[in-house]
Amino acid sequence: MEKIDVKDRKILYQLANDSRQSFRSIGRKVGLSKDIVASRVKRLQEKGVILRFLTIYDYSKLGLTRLRFYFKYQYVTPEIKNEIIAHLVNCDYSTAVVSTEGSYDLMALMLVKNVNEFYSFWQNTLDQFGEYFEERVFSVYMGETVYNCSFLIDEKKERAPIGRTGKGDRIDIDELDFQILKLLVKNARMPIVEIAQKLHSTVSTINNRIKRLIESGVISGFETLIDFGKLGYQWFKVDLFLKEYKKTRQIIKYVTANPHLYVVDYTLGYSDLELEYLLKNTNHLREVIDDITVKFPAVIKNYKYFQIVETHKFLILDMKQIQI
Repeated sequence: MEKIDVKDRKILYQLANDSRQSFRSIGRKVGLSKDIVASRVKRLQEKGVILRFLTIYDYSKLGLTRLRFYFKYQYVTPEIKNEIIAHLVNCDYSTAVVSTEGSYDLMALMLVKNVNEFYSFWQNTLDQFGEYFEERVFSVYMGETVYNCSFLIDEKKERAPIGRTGKGDRIDIDELDFQILKLLVKNARMPIVEIAQKLHSTVSTINNRIKRLIESGVISGFETLIDFGKLGYQWFKVDLFLKEYKKTRQIIKYVTANPHLYVVDYTLGYSDLELEYLLKNTNHLREVIDDITVKFPAVIKNYKYFQIVETHKFLILDMKQIQI
């Protein structure tokens, strides 16, 4: 586990909220010069604490549907596990494939433009590996809300959303918008001047296009991919099954007060409410679950949870699925 000081945590908090803000702006907020901020960010990158600067985009506005699969194995050997994982990783539709521990063994996220075309891949998957799945669970992502990582700092901070997806109609973008988004997905901190040079455009044009992508909701925020394992935290997913679905908003309002809540997922199928947390360990998870079930004893019927133990594939945006 990497030891970082309070200033580093404050810098990470600011970058997690908005990774495109300038080092000067961050410096004003954390009480350091821009050069010191830049030096600390570089060191955090070298240590592997900061992995990447992310652009949060709304896939639904690009005409894409996000599918999620949970798998529970049966009759598998290590060789068969590797074959299943490789099959999903090498699929053009997949954006994330992770091994998990808990209620399920494997999770895969898919971005699809045409569900009928994807169905052929799914049939092929079952033909090859269906006998090795004791359980397979399918859901459609309708959207998600990403919250700031206020647990990184000691100060009391309001749980403000830093990005939302799946909240509107499709937006038509042209080739230049597409290329800008493609560059920002790779590096959310890429300067506008550099983007303009790469795309043979002007700074003014690129600046206006990015503003339009933000205003239309195609880009909903800029965050930072942090290796929280190096800071002593683990990613946990909690899926709730409710007796009284009408209490969903009340539950969300309550759980978002917890600074360790990272994402609220809204899905069609399987569970009623899905929560993602960054927690210290399974004991910490137990405290969180106990707190929710005590607060809503007659509302929460059941729950399942798991944690990521290995990431096999993680893409922010598979550009193969977008057609301009």
